[in-house]
Amino acid sequence: MALASLLALLTLSGYALLCMASPFANCRKCRGIGHKVVLDRKNRPKRDKICRRCKGRGKRLRVGRRLHNHSRAIHRDGTRAQRPTSS
Repeated sequence: MALASLLALLTLSGYALLCMASPFANCRKCRGIGHKVVLDRKNRPKRDKICRRCKGRGKRLRVGRRLHNHSRAIHRDGTRAQRPTSS
């Protein structure tokens, strides 16, 4: 049981370090190209429509980084000092 907990902790900390070092990953749909590749009549590759998932950028934000950004926004909104209202 302790070994499984240690393994899970190491895996999560490794993923957290990966999200800090490289917050973007290749798009899963277009594999980082940004568009669909089709073959023309002469069997040569050519560009087709841009990827709708990544909007042609080829990158996506990792899930761990998205969670980190959301938790930072919640913390920032909760600890922001209230400005006094002048009446």
